[in-house]
Amino acid sequence: MEKVEDSLTEQIKQVAKEFLEISKEKEIEVISHFDTDGIASASILTKTLKKLDKRFSVKIIKRLEKEFIEKLPKEKVILFLDLASGSLDYLRDSNIKNIFIIDHHEISQEVPENIRIINPEIHEKQKISGAGLSYLFCKEIDSKNKELAKLAIIGMIGDRLEKEIGKMNNGILIDGEVKTKRGLLIYPSTRPLNRTLEFSSNPYIPGVTGDIKGVLELLREVGLNSQKQGGYKSIIELDEKEMQKLTTAIMLRNPKAKSKNIVGDIFLIKFFNKLEDARELSAKINACSRFGETGIAIQLCMENPSAKKKAEAIHVKYKQFLVSGLKYATAVEKIIGKEFVIINAKEDIKDTMIGTITSILSSSPIYDEGTTIFGMANSEDKIKVSARNVGDNGKNVREILSKIIEKIGGEVGGHRGAAGCLIDQEKESEFIRYLKESFELEIVKI
Repeated sequence: MEKVEDSLTEQIKQVAKEFLEISKEKEIEVISHFDTDGIASASILTKTLKKLDKRFSVKIIKRLEKEFIEKLPKEKVILFLDLASGSLDYLRDSNIKNIFIIDHHEISQEVPENIRIINPEIHEKQKISGAGLSYLFCKEIDSKNKELAKLAIIGMIGDRLEKEIGKMNNGILIDGEVKTKRGLLIYPSTRPLNRTLEFSSNPYIPGVTGDIKGVLELLREVGLNSQKQGGYKSIIELDEKEMQKLTTAIMLRNPKAKSKNIVGDIFLIKFFNKLEDARELSAKINACSRFGETGIAIQLCMENPSAKKKAEAIHVKYKQFLVSGLKYATAVEKIIGKEFVIINAKEDIKDTMIGTITSILSSSPIYDEGTTIFGMANSEDKIKVSARNVGDNGKNVREILSKIIEKIGGEVGGHRGAAGCLIDQEKESEFIRYLKESFELEIVKI
């Protein structure tokens, strides 16, 4: 294993060295994904490039399409973060001389000669986020960049990689001076429990999430009453006995929940000069991006006080949208087959939220392990599709979507258990037909 990790480390060193040489006299265009991991990655590079006094611009995008690539300036150094590994063929034909990619998504095409890439998929598929790779890249440029480790931790949490802490991620946690506490993985762990439980979406708690009466009933049941002066305790203020009682009560309401999924390490990082739950910061960044406020998301990462207030207001609105979206997704009529469920929300769930809602449902007690959930939402003249496996034993959803996209056209990306694609709206019925067929063919093969 050591040798494999070293090879990725060597790749980071080499690419960082080439980047510094090539970008000496050139302007840099940073293009990053709009989720938490992408925003954290862009923020890490922004801080680093500012310190180097480089001329650069930053663009945050939902997806990387051929038309976008064709319009990119040919003379600039183009640096992609948390995306582009699925667009190598387009980039090869783009005539852009200097392309750098820092990404962790699957690679299905051969890496062209005009691209310098850092991607763990080339190195035995190590589990590390785009922000983690961006941080290691910037730390290689300047060892004083350790202060950026906390942004890498937010990216790691955003991509739900905190349960697979390998050597590289552990090093980032040390650099970020993280404090950990064992407890319920419901965020924010630093805020009063009544508010935390009401908006808990991951885990989704039936009869509690979105229901203040259910919240107060649960808290009374476990003997956690409001304290006259300070209101309810926060999760990190609970003693061991209180934590056990609350965990048991939640698991009784969610019988399929496994303690390993709802109990774990809470990561506390210093942000705005106080300890904050990294998951809440991740959620705020995500909320800003999903509402099209990527500028506020980046400013929040920069610890801008005015951005903090704006991000908090957006996050409140986002949580309300999320709870209503979950209620819609559980109540709407679905297409259900053997080991798959299709939730076609059309205009009723925002395309920027369908992935989050599909993820939450995949970890809820509603569906059996091994089921694949496909969420669909309209996005202008396209349809955004998000696929998530329930548990660890589902099919390779990226492969399934890739085969359908080959037939009907579109864009695809993601991982084995969590992937997505973008198709034309006119291909909706064709897509659903091929999706059904792909699961039936799997059954026939067995």
